[in-house]
Amino acid sequence: MDETHKVSDKRGFLLYGAWFVSLIATLGSLYFSEIKGFIPCDLCWFQRIFMYPLVFILGIATFQNDWKVARYVLPLSVIGGSISAMHYMEQKIPGFGGVRPCVSGVPCSAEYINWFGFITIPFLAFVAFLLITSAMVLLIVKKKAN
Repeated sequence: MDETHKVSDKRGFLLYGAWFVSLIATLGSLYFSEIKGFIPCDLCWFQRIFMYPLVFILGIATFQNDWKVARYVLPLSVIGGSISAMHYMEQKIPGFGGVRPCVSGVPCSAEYINWFGFITIPFLAFVAFLLITSAMVLLIVKKKAN
């Protein structure tokens, strides 16, 4: 296998991995709300707004081998990850009010799950956004290396 194929395979793995993460995150959020009956708070909705389109954008890019998708995905994943981090801090840091505290419906400080004392839904979303962001940064770095 020549060097071009190796780089192409790594890029394909990064694209496929990012798409898979976005798909699992989207299905997980739908599971929590539609099957478990957890009502999303305002910040959860904002995180969904940034995650759900990634399933389609990354899915199309994966099957088209479009390495340039990182420039469209990075803003969504960085902003979504920032919202997730803020939401997690609102849950775990006493007195942290966030930039825009939830004022209607379910409070954003509510924890539907709390696995091992630190894994909450915003934490899971943050990890997904972080993995997607990392994959996109690696795509850009690999592109510039060639």
